[in-house]
Amino acid sequence: MPRFISLIRIEENQIPEDEFPEGFDKKMGALLEEMTKAGVMLDTAGLVPTSDGTRVNWSGGRISYTDGPFTETKEVVGGYAIVQCKDKAEAVEWAKRFLEIHPAEWNVACEVREIQEG
Repeated sequence: MPRFISLIRIEENQIPEDEFPEGFDKKMGALLEEMTKAGVMLDTAGLVPTSDGTRVNWSGGRISYTDGPFTETKEVVGGYAIVQCKDKAEAVEWAKRFLEIHPAEWNVACEVREIQEG
């Protein structure tokens, strides 16, 4: 079965650092448990804020480094999930269910891409 990566894109300045809405953790935990029991979830994690990150760039034959936060970027990758599904439609359905757990006032996107094997 193909594997897919879901890249969770967020507007970093919108997400509360210390407190999520009531019930959010419970709903998210239930979905992740369902995905694990279904044999779909292979790995998932959130990422630390961009203020703790470094970009390494290659351009014109030279390496450059940029320490975070990346203020020029409105939307950043805030987490990922690697899932194994029968097809892309199933992976997209799991991504939809994941997004629906989030508060309506948040801007969260999920980019679903198949992992190229071999």
